[in-house]
Amino acid sequence: MTTINILGYAVSNQGLQADVDAACRCLDGEGGPLPCSVACANPHSLVVAAADSGFAAALRNADILLPDGAGIVLAAGLLGLPLTRRVAGMDFFLGLTQRAKGRGGLRYFFLGSSEVVLDLISARLAREYPDIVVCGTYSPAFKAEFSDAENAGMIAAISAANPDVLWVGMTAPKQEMWIEAHRGSLNVPVICAIGAVFDFYAGTRKRAPQWVCDLGLEWLPRLLREPGRLWRRNFISTPLFLARVLKQRFGR
Repeated sequence: MTTINILGYAVSNQGLQADVDAACRCLDGEGGPLPCSVACANPHSLVVAAADSGFAAALRNADILLPDGAGIVLAAGLLGLPLTRRVAGMDFFLGLTQRAKGRGGLRYFFLGSSEVVLDLISARLAREYPDIVVCGTYSPAFKAEFSDAENAGMIAAISAANPDVLWVGMTAPKQEMWIEAHRGSLNVPVICAIGAVFDFYAGTRKRAPQWVCDLGLEWLPRLLREPGRLWRRNFISTPLFLARVLKQRFGR
């Protein structure tokens, strides 16, 4: 069993290293005709997807749906499913990047966030992983939807750079839906929607200490720092998510 069913979504239960292995198989040309899509599942995203068919389709069509959230691990326990550890987007980014070092480096393209953040990411990668080539970055306009011309410009920039991995950080659900809409036009082996990882790796937003993450409490420092932005996902989405998991558990 490489995935488990949580609310109709095939969430990976392989663990970080096996998820990275799966992405590497795509890099080696074993991923099929379309790019391998990686997305993150957490309680808030699955609640939002329940009311957004486009977002739901993007998550269901992801080739690797990471269990990014302590609530996903809790849900698996309530459902009696084999999942003991979350795989955060940041963990996947670092895991694949470390593996890239052993492969002799890869070509990365970063789509999203601001020019400042993208420059910081490029500089840190150059210091820590000089074998990895940042072959391109693109900071799109901050807006709810892109025009056809803007989408065409992004696709053209990515295609010209010829990356091995496209990292997309435009916040959910916009990033997942953008990948779903355009992955057929992109000749990129692996495309990953990783949102806040851009800020974490750039250092513009601080991630919780590892021991806090290991306890499943990474959400708490973020909530304390950004209560206005995150209260809804913790105090509305999480209870709704757990209620729906219990319905799945008892077949109602």
